[in-house]
Amino acid sequence: MDSPQPLQRPMEERPPVSLRDLTLYFLKLGAIGFGGPAALVGYMRKDLVDEEKIIDETTYNLSIALAQIMPGPLAAQTAIAIGYFQCGVLGATLVGLTFILPSFLMVLGLSWLYVNYGGLPWMQALFYGIGAVIIAIIAMAAYRLARGTNKKDPVLWGIFAALLAATVVSQAELAVLFLVAGLAAVLLRAWPGVRRALIIGAACAAGATAIWAMETFLLRADAFGGSETNVLLQILLFFTKAGAFVFGSGLAIVPFLQQGVVHDLGWLNDHQFLDAVAVALITPGPVVITVAFIGYLVAGVPGAAVAAIGIFLPVYIFTIVPAPWFRRHRDNPQLRAFVSGATAAASGAIAGAVIVLGQRAIFDVPTAFIALVGLGLLWKFRLQEPVLVAGAGLAGLLLFRA
Repeated sequence: MDSPQPLQRPMEERPPVSLRDLTLYFLKLGAIGFGGPAALVGYMRKDLVDEEKIIDETTYNLSIALAQIMPGPLAAQTAIAIGYFQCGVLGATLVGLTFILPSFLMVLGLSWLYVNYGGLPWMQALFYGIGAVIIAIIAMAAYRLARGTNKKDPVLWGIFAALLAATVVSQAELAVLFLVAGLAAVLLRAWPGVRRALIIGAACAAGATAIWAMETFLLRADAFGGSETNVLLQILLFFTKAGAFVFGSGLAIVPFLQQGVVHDLGWLNDHQFLDAVAVALITPGPVVITVAFIGYLVAGVPGAAVAAIGIFLPVYIFTIVPAPWFRRHRDNPQLRAFVSGATAAASGAIAGAVIVLGQRAIFDVPTAFIALVGLGLLWKFRLQEPVLVAGAGLAGLLLFRA
């Protein structure tokens, strides 16, 4: 694939972009960027466009539009897109690596502490409080995503309700329903004509078949032996599938991971899974780095590395492959309709996951109190997640009784 031409203003207005400056910036942002995806992309605009003037506004707007349209965590995909539009495939690769690396290393350190000291009473007390507030954080993420995507559209709210109910009833992630939701939105909101509708339907059917084949392999992989290689292959395939269906928010990955990690594959229990989400929220960088914690618990450092590769590989591919086409067709009505349907499905699945996970994390008066206080603080003051998680951990230390 040919490298794209950088989107820049004339030379007298803006000097050529330095790949070194770009990668150093994203290394710094990955190390100190707290606040979730919306905050991270806000930092990118303030730093790169308004203050440092490393990129122009056209590049930024094109990058964030691509990240909002394609599946993948918003912040990581915006960073990779900026690297691509400015410096081609090499830029996308280096920016992606430097943005993800700091939080990956921090999660490795926290994973080691968790494995070695997680059985101690003080560690159990910390996560007693943190697990409850994580439910509040996920609930608020579902609300904001649904409100921002669905607005007053009855079709999208219907998709939201259907996925919420399906997630609660099945207590599973239903990736195929994301394709169905996207297809329904296209047919009802951006009718493309009979011929193109059949093509889009066939593409969705092919995607559903691929999902079924991957899930079947994952569930039967143990039959080939429990070697480390097979476990790492399971980790890679599982997180690659999950990474391909993260629409709208990094926390959209929660319902995809919970059923597979806890129930189907039995890698973690419910409380360990909530602890994994917590670890991602108290570290900078993309929220989906929670997969490195899960991978570490399953297979140590190799498991963490393979999990991170699996989750970010689709993000990378869904950026550099469609980017040249997207620059020409960013306003395609069928593309936008499909994404709105899939994002509505994501918000419904997250809301369903709140109910499913809440039954395990909120089980007494103190945890219910912590969750309600956390929800109120998020609603009223938009408190940043790391601060809220730290406060919940402190409350857990005070309230926990072994």
